[in-house]
This record gives sequence, C-alpha cells and structure tokens, in this order.
Amino acid sequence: MLWNFVPDKSDPEFLALQGPANLRELTPGQRWFLVYSLPNNEVRAQFYLRRQGFRTYLAQYRKTVRHARKLRIVSAPLFPRYFFIALNLMVDPWLSVSGTIGVSSLFTCNGRPLPVPEGVVESLILAADGRDIVRLDDGLGPGQTVRVLVGPFAEFIGTLQRLDGPERARILIEIMGSAVAIDLSRSAVARVT
Repeated sequence: MLWNFVPDKSDPEFLALQGPANLRELTPGQRWFLVYSLPNNEVRAQFYLRRQGFRTYLAQYRKTVRHARKLRIVSAPLFPRYFFIALNLMVDPWLSVSGTIGVSSLFTCNGRPLPVPEGVVESLILAADGRDIVRLDDGLGPGQTVRVLVGPFAEFIGTLQRLDGPERARILIEIMGSAVAIDLSRSAVARVT
C-alpha cells in the first residue's frame, strides 16, 4: 500500500532524486513557492515531487532526540511541515503539487500560488552545508542569549561567553542555581530572538 511507503535511503533512485543540481540558480520565470505537507511527511512529499521533475528544498537543522534514555542526533525540518518548490507558473503543472502523496497543499492566495519573497530561500541555501543542514550560528557574538540544539544539554538556554575560533563556542548555562560553562561546536547553538 502506498500510504505506508517509506523511501529506501540506500536506493540509487532515491539518492539521485535527493541531490537537486544547482539549487541556487533558478531558470527564467521560476520562483520559489511554499508547500505545506502532511505531518512528518516532508521527505516523502519531496521524493514524489522530485519523481515528477520538480525541484524542491527542505531546510533542516541538527537536533538531539531523547528516547528511552538514549540520545540521537537527527536532521529535522527547520520549518516543520513546510518546504519549498521551484515553479514557473506559466509552464509547470503546479495544480498537480497538491495531489502529490505527502502534500497537504500548495500555499495559495485567491487560488494562485503565492511566491516566497526573493532572497529568503536563497539565503537558507547559502547558509546550508553540503547536506542541506542550515547553520544557525551565523552572527553570534559574546553576551547573546542562545539555545543549545544538540547533545545532553539540548534545549537549554544560555549566554554565549566567547567564541573560540571558527568552530567552538563557550556557553554559560544555569544548572541548579549556578552558572556552568560548557564548550560546544558553534553549529550546536542558535540565537534566541
């Protein structure tokens, strides 16, 4: 049954569909649009849209999941249930997007897809590494309030004490009434706004 389909991540067809070539450059007339997926179906929806020939982008970040006393670092959508699709409304069959497995709807206004403002998706793509993991540590400075994203201190809020080179940061978090300094990778923290 197709509703229970989970793509085999070792399948060569799946791997070929995952790496869209040159996301930064859109063809003339193309714009980025917002797709709303069914709960926890972002990857499935992308898989089926890419099989139809569409280019998609799912912004992700690394986070720690705690379950049964175990910690796992996983990739999670930066915007749960949302991802982006490149469309030329004059050429592409955009009405088929909403009927794709895993898709709830295409974000529209008055029956027409509404484009994402220019530069938003492009800046997310530029902030991502080679595996579409968006780095949330840009613009960090001492004294800022930050959230720990991964590791045993995941979801703790602290104060950035200092940056040690391009890859390390020292964070002060409060544990049981006293401030504790922890050293983390810069990619493990994000600014709290």
